[in-house]
Amino acid sequence: MNRAVFLDRDGVINQKAACGQYITRWEELRILPGVVEAIRLIKEAGYLVIVATNQRAVAKGLLTPSELEDIHQRLTNQLRRDGAVIDDIYYCPHELEPACCCRKPKAGMLLDAARKHEIDLSHSWMIGDSDRDVEAGKTAGCRTIRLVQPHEHAGTHADALAESLLAAAQQVLLLMPAATEVNAS
Repeated sequence: MNRAVFLDRDGVINQKAACGQYITRWEELRILPGVVEAIRLIKEAGYLVIVATNQRAVAKGLLTPSELEDIHQRLTNQLRRDGAVIDDIYYCPHELEPACCCRKPKAGMLLDAARKHEIDLSHSWMIGDSDRDVEAGKTAGCRTIRLVQPHEHAGTHADALAESLLAAAQQVLLLMPAATEVNAS
């Protein structure tokens, strides 16, 4: 079985859009500092890197599924050129209501990825910047890290807190042996 680190997109990999706004074009996506190094560290430890992101802008008609998939393809290509590989991207294109099974805080995207990639969720992590991300990870059976702003004391049930994806990746590596070590035993 594989192990994975699931990542939310906006606020974890790239800078979030302003409140009430959405990223609808590649030119608006800004990769955050330390993301390339974080993904490299996670991959070197033998984990799959899978993005699980709510993308309500599709339901709002602000971009089409193919436009979103183009943004994601460009993101994976850019990160790959820099030496950071994302294994897969799952997104929920739905509105808040009616409720679906894939929109975080539900765990549908993580469960779908686990089936497709043969992931042991009990040895995997969800890293996000909201309690929705943490709840999705917990529901799926993952350990969780919530990204917080400096000096923010998030009231969260996450297993750990970090100020950046790089800091979160370093915590994963400290708290869990490399996937290759576990697979070898």
